[in-house]
Amino acid sequence: MSPRPTRLRRVSNPPVISGLRPYGGKAKEGQQGSVFLHLEEYEVIRLCDYENLNHHEAARVMDVSRPTLTRIYAKARAKIADALVTGKQVIIEGGKVYFDSDWYKCNGCNCLFNQPDKGVTPEKCPLCGRSETITRYESSNNQYRAEP
Repeated sequence: MSPRPTRLRRVSNPPVISGLRPYGGKAKEGQQGSVFLHLEEYEVIRLCDYENLNHHEAARVMDVSRPTLTRIYAKARAKIADALVTGKQVIIEGGKVYFDSDWYKCNGCNCLFNQPDKGVTPEKCPLCGRSETITRYESSNNQYRAEP
């Protein structure tokens, strides 16, 4: 029996940085490396520690169950603690997520892209640079379809 597929987690916006490096001190031999913090783990830290939401509220924002959010939060804290104690750099990337932003499709080059700034319509396609061929897309069950 195979495990249940992982449900996509909602992330409001991508992080403003892609990671952190330790400053000062000398890394001990065998202690160098990186800690990879997934985007959903970053979002949980942002919601619970920065926005001061409780686990129930944060789980509703991310569209996951509260126990799932608590597991993600525990993994994120363990990774951050490992990086702080051992002097490793933190790299924020990956994970099964989708961004809570507007999506668009360029009919000229078939590029599907998102607009992180909510409420702002893109002026042109980021790939081909045309502006007259952009249509807004809506997400439905993680499948994108053209808006009528």
